[in-house]
Amino acid sequence: MDTQPLDLEPAARRITAQLNAVDDGALGAATPCPGVTVGALLAHIEGLAVAFRDAARKEPGPATDSAPSVESGVLDAGWRTTLPAALDGMVAAWRSPDAWEGMTRAGGVDLPGQVAGMVALNELVLHGWDLAKATGQPFDAEEAHLRNTLALLADQGDGPSADSPFGRPVPVADDAPLLDRAVARGGRAPDWRPAD
Repeated sequence: MDTQPLDLEPAARRITAQLNAVDDGALGAATPCPGVTVGALLAHIEGLAVAFRDAARKEPGPATDSAPSVESGVLDAGWRTTLPAALDGMVAAWRSPDAWEGMTRAGGVDLPGQVAGMVALNELVLHGWDLAKATGQPFDAEEAHLRNTLALLADQGDGPSADSPFGRPVPVADDAPLLDRAVARGGRAPDWRPAD
């Protein structure tokens, strides 16, 4: 696992850029996360951005004490403004070297700052891919970010536990592209397409 702090900005910026192609009529559309609409996914991304911002700042509270629910997220009317602002705040908070040191809290779990930062990046990568797939947009990610996802999820052994926010790994070939291996490890089928 990489021990150097990673820059979350490219992954967050990618999500913000995708928002321009999400019209209000797409908010009820399906995503690669079973039972999760585009609107619920966007609400979840905003919630996790606030939670991981506070985790980086070592500011425990309501945002860090429980995991934002993906399925039941309610998207605020002003999401086109508040979501990019939340992502910007998250990125800025993780630029501080102090964010990656000591202990913090995220999703109701106490964990090392370095691990929290890796989880935050993983969330941006996987949910950025989810959003791109659900809205028919291209997606790419930095190699270091994809390797972070693989390393983080590989630590779960044969697969995440029942209460994990990630689905069971999807089998892919060992020589599949790095992006496919990363999203498959996060419980997504790399060839997922919206239903016609």
